[in-house]
Amino acid sequence: MVYAQGNKMNLSRRNFVKKTISGIGAGVLAYHSFPSPMFADDAKTLEKLNIAHVGIARQGAFSLNGCASENQIALCDANQDYLDNVKGSRPHAELFTDFREMLDKMGDKLDAIVVATPDHTHASVAVAGMKLGLHCYSEKPLGHDLYQIRKMRQIAREKNLVTQMGTQIHAGDNYRRVVELIQSGAIGRVESVNIWCSNRYIGEPKPTEQTPCPKNINWDVWLGPAKERDYDPRLIPGSWRKYWEFGNGAMGDMGCHYFDLPYWALGLDKTYPTSVETTALRPADEELCGWDLTATYSFKGIDGDKPLSLVWQDGEARPEVLKDLGLEKFGAGVLFFGSDGILFSTYYEHALLPKEKFEGFEPPKQTIPSSLGHHAEWIDAIKKGKGCEEGSTTCRFEYSGKIAESVLLGCFSYRCGQKLEYDAENMKATNCPEADKYFRQYCRPGWDV
Repeated sequence: MVYAQGNKMNLSRRNFVKKTISGIGAGVLAYHSFPSPMFADDAKTLEKLNIAHVGIARQGAFSLNGCASENQIALCDANQDYLDNVKGSRPHAELFTDFREMLDKMGDKLDAIVVATPDHTHASVAVAGMKLGLHCYSEKPLGHDLYQIRKMRQIAREKNLVTQMGTQIHAGDNYRRVVELIQSGAIGRVESVNIWCSNRYIGEPKPTEQTPCPKNINWDVWLGPAKERDYDPRLIPGSWRKYWEFGNGAMGDMGCHYFDLPYWALGLDKTYPTSVETTALRPADEELCGWDLTATYSFKGIDGDKPLSLVWQDGEARPEVLKDLGLEKFGAGVLFFGSDGILFSTYYEHALLPKEKFEGFEPPKQTIPSSLGHHAEWIDAIKKGKGCEEGSTTCRFEYSGKIAESVLLGCFSYRCGQKLEYDAENMKATNCPEADKYFRQYCRPGWDV
């Protein structure tokens, strides 16, 4: 294999597949005659991508199934038990507990990487893979701070990679119909948006006694860029979301899924919030994530419209208007308030309100086609050589990174204890220099992206 300044030259598998995947002809077969462990004897296998998965339990298992049509040749997880559990279903995959070892050994055989680790290690894994030229599917919220998200977007552009953030509900038909309604003017000009999600992630105090690390856990890799610490049983398997160093509470977990709808419908990815203020009954704790938050964002008007207000609420914080609208039974949803009505949506259903006003309403013609599937459209875009161009995937990092950045800004406003006036161009809170430590957080030596 030929290398130049750390990047693979034209003889690499991924460049070969990129040039030939649209059709297997004489040129491919001629190349295929060269002996190589990267290619099976059946030329049809060239139509499949070689994919690595990092993080293979829970959401990672969902991605394993979502990419099962491809050659899943490398699987990595810091928990050896999870690897042992998939040996039977993926007998040809090489198994690793350290993604760095996996990339060193398998990088030149791979086309793409799927990242489904805890939030604080998303960027470390994704950036390492993308620097090798691997197309990347990463779970939300992409990075753990704003710098990491910007870095992931930058590398995707520089390497011209196909990317996708794991906001899987984006692939559903319901969101498509809501976008069509909003963009057709069904409720007039949208003046504000309210989002609520009843999830509450309440952490526990740090244990006073040390617990030995289980032998099946590669604790150093699991910690990744976080500060060195002894094994902490509160964090594994999934409770890390409750602690700032590893997650960002309900807002960090669920925000990207719900922000996605107004971002898509209103074109908010063309701008950034100008400010965000987050409040709660409890002041921010240094370690435990917040709950029952209300975050109020201001966006500049799109296409000369008036500024838009977007409000997020989680836990027991809920919009007061829900009872008046008869929506109090819903634990989560999005409300668009327009000059001519209201549109309510969950993941799977929507309604125009008040109902009597919209009796006999004819919805606009369906213009947004159904998705191939959230993983499938990413795979398809790679095979068609679409790169990072607009429209390559519906949640490419250039779009979804702005959603993730806004979500994290709400968490950081709460941690700072004040409203943040945001200068997106310079990634600064102009009124709060203390926010810098959250915008780019500490990384253990050797882990910075």
